[in-house]
Amino acid sequence: PVSSLPRSLDGLQVLIVDDEADAREFITAVLESQGIRVTAVATAAEALAALEGFRPDVLVSDIRMPDDNGYSLIRKIRELEAETGWHIPAAALTAYLAEDREKALAAGFESHLHKLAQPTELVEMVARLAG
Repeated sequence: PVSSLPRSLDGLQVLIVDDEADAREFITAVLESQGIRVTAVATAAEALAALEGFRPDVLVSDIRMPDDNGYSLIRKIRELEAETGWHIPAAALTAYLAEDREKALAAGFESHLHKLAQPTELVEMVARLAG
């Protein structure tokens, strides 16, 4: 049960990027149930715009999105970080079982999770990335 996780996640800020509204809503509900503050956007462009206004503790991004995909987004974020000196721990989400975990990690994500993972796995991954 998700409710048995530590409450130390209260106030953590997470940026979710997923083109599927249902996925954004589900991930948001799971994380908010743990006291995590979520900003959820549908595109890589919206994510980059959001990052102009705040720096989340963790980024969770879908890999396969129209236009800019998750790989393109993480490359842009890592380039931005090189200029600014900060770092956002990032996780790749995918609905595809064949998605290459190593490819996601090599692209700049620190973690990789299938969208069908249990909600506790999602929360644990975010907590682990946030330190």
